[in-house]
Amino acid sequence: MSKSIGHMIASSNPQRVLPKTISAKNIPDVLIHEIIDGIPLYRKGYRDVLAKTKTVEDIMGCSSLQFFIIDYLLRLLYKGIDENQYIIATNEAGIHIDKRNNLSGDMMLFDRDVLTIDKINKHYAQVHPKISIEIDLDIELETFTQEGYMNIKTKKLLDFGADKVIWFLTQSKSVMTATNDGTWKTVDWNEDVDILDGIICNVGKYLKDKGSEFA
Repeated sequence: MSKSIGHMIASSNPQRVLPKTISAKNIPDVLIHEIIDGIPLYRKGYRDVLAKTKTVEDIMGCSSLQFFIIDYLLRLLYKGIDENQYIIATNEAGIHIDKRNNLSGDMMLFDRDVLTIDKINKHYAQVHPKISIEIDLDIELETFTQEGYMNIKTKKLLDFGADKVIWFLTQSKSVMTATNDGTWKTVDWNEDVDILDGIICNVGKYLKDKGSEFA
């Protein structure tokens, strides 16, 4: 990238990022997916938008395989959780940790005793999710490697108070889970994975049962 990446201040307002310095080639806020330690992480495909070969809308959505997996996980959760105890957040749910860190997630499960009604507003959530679930990576890997990004984001979430972080990776067909007791492990996605309170998913088996070529 020709321009240097400066540090930014993370705002709790969606789509607002406050630059410490003004750049002549400032990248639009909508192309910033997250901020980690003051470093903006851009959406996958943002270069195509800057080159005007794609629109912002072209790079915002997920693949049909990704939303098929999300649908499967949502169905399991809605059947298994106590809706009076938990809130399920989707649609790139955002959390504001501090002035240097804004994170988003494909799915987040919040405890209603933590995300109380008075904390629900037009800003990013400023409390920790109980569970955070990711389906693949949504950023261009420029600042971090895939493993480095997954590790630092997972650690940020756990340090903020999350009980568990789960990554489903469609390319390697694997699942990485990390819990707040220090247990980190990666398994084949044909193995059972406990999401919460005995709610078990098996993405590989589900895809195979549905006849998907990606099982």
